[in-house]
Amino acid sequence: MTATESTTEVQPAEQPVEAPAALIPAALPLQPEDPPRVGEFWLRGRLGANAAGYLYTASDERGRNAVVAMMTEGSADDAAARDRFVVAVDSLPEDVVLAHNDEDDDDLALWAAFGPIRADDGTSAATDERLLAERRGEEVLSAVLMDRIPQHGRRRGPDFRHYWENRRRPGLFRIWPLPWPTALKPASWSAIWYALATMLLIMALALFLAWQLFKDSPPLDPPPVIPTPTNTVTTTITPTTPPPGTESTPDPTASPRPESPQPDGTPTATNPGDKF
Repeated sequence: MTATESTTEVQPAEQPVEAPAALIPAALPLQPEDPPRVGEFWLRGRLGANAAGYLYTASDERGRNAVVAMMTEGSADDAAARDRFVVAVDSLPEDVVLAHNDEDDDDLALWAAFGPIRADDGTSAATDERLLAERRGEEVLSAVLMDRIPQHGRRRGPDFRHYWENRRRPGLFRIWPLPWPTALKPASWSAIWYALATMLLIMALALFLAWQLFKDSPPLDPPPVIPTPTNTVTTTITPTTPPPGTESTPDPTASPRPESPQPDGTPTATNPGDKF
């Protein structure tokens, strides 16, 4: 080795370290028309959708994770589609159907929760359980849509299509009692308490300002008094009717009332009550 040779070697450029891909793909966020909760399961995100229904990732208050299949508005209004949904759910093993609503809820969309799914701990078992639950939900919705029925004979004429395929909004749901308190995290609870405290402070400040503005205001002036002439007394005489069975005795000292003639010249009888 000569003195001009260098002992340093050129190191290859370091490759950027990529983050490991998630074993379970993340779900899409919920849309405003999606229900926050069905039954005892809180919906966390969308996994997929077709004309028959939606797939959601969900979890309950006990920590169980599941995949929820829910019918759309159009398919839920079709009695035949509801029957296909029920038959597809009943054909699955009982231990994989965690919960479902009643078939008699005609005004609500049918849904079913499939699982159980363990938490994503980086193992292949959690991924397999999640994918298996998604596959079961897809099979139920495909049974409603009838898109996996094998073709018999030759295809002729226009393609078959359900009349409700354009009505793809999530079906009707009912939540009672309201779900918002139990779905909040500790940070959300603290935000609510801060908001309530701020509202109370603003109300107290408004009352204090109103008191400061009106505490020194002069009292309202009384209505003006209408003056009357001096040494005059106004007396109101109310006619009275004597009780039945009594006769009024005429005053002998009273002068008789002149009779006023009629227009034809006939005198008019005097009524004793006319003096009142």
